[in-house]
Amino acid sequence: MEENLTLRELQAYIKSTDHNPTLKEHYFYKLIEETGELAEVIRKNRRLEASDTIKGTIEEELYDVLYYVAAIANCYDIDLETCFRLKEEINKVKWRKG
Repeated sequence: MEENLTLRELQAYIKSTDHNPTLKEHYFYKLIEETGELAEVIRKNRRLEASDTIKGTIEEELYDVLYYVAAIANCYDIDLETCFRLKEEINKVKWRKG
């Protein structure tokens, strides 16, 4: 795997290793579970730089959340990079961003 991935490449990698559209609900429940775990490590401020392992850190849980967002997008054949660009255009107007 390349060191610097685009969102599209990350999504494609996840699709190549874990893609089962019949598990949409499972991926969603895992996303909710991982979001809860993220909340816990944020509350405890557990960071990678303060540990010798990614396990149990904000960084680990952010990855897990991103993983399941991509897995869900893959189930629906949604390109997250395209979504990002389209939504950013709306946000530029809504929030008067650059």
